[in-house]
Amino acid sequence: MDLHLLNQNNNLKKNSQLSPIGKILIYTTGGLAVGVSVVCIPFVSPALRKVCLPYVPATTEQLAGVSKALANRSGKLLDVGSGDGRIVFTAAKLGFKAEGVELNPWLVYYSRLASLLQPELRKTKFYRHNLWTFNLKQYENIVIFGVEQMMQDFEYKLLKEAQSGAVIVACRFPLPNLKPIETIGHGVDTVWKYEIIR
Repeated sequence: MDLHLLNQNNNLKKNSQLSPIGKILIYTTGGLAVGVSVVCIPFVSPALRKVCLPYVPATTEQLAGVSKALANRSGKLLDVGSGDGRIVFTAAKLGFKAEGVELNPWLVYYSRLASLLQPELRKTKFYRHNLWTFNLKQYENIVIFGVEQMMQDFEYKLLKEAQSGAVIVACRFPLPNLKPIETIGHGVDTVWKYEIIR
């Protein structure tokens, strides 16, 4: 009887051991889960901040509105919350010295890589930085795709830091107190153009 139990116990141990393929599948699945989590965290974490700033790519209509608002302008341009770099690339093609500031590291890396692959965009720059501590003084043109909850604070930052004569282009949501000098488009594609006058 004891011998029979001992044989059953040995058989259970043999059956419960993982094969090399099973171990590889478990390690691969675990590694993929960790990798996906690491990549997704910068996209999910904005929802956990005081002001949620999700990544939403600019539409073709919004790019056209920004281009129209920047007509007859030149100089240095900053896209605040530059995402995948669409505004920066559009501005660079219009002749601006274009730069972007973005907190999501994956979007910054993507934008930098995309700029390297196109010779006419190699002079663009992308910074991984918090927009609230990034200095706006050196820019003659500033584009912002913000959310309604942040526009009051951003307007205050502009009035404190932006140089006189700087043009501000707000997309999706207007600045709450400044009066736009031009409004382009309608609905979610609306673009408001402002000028800082001191």
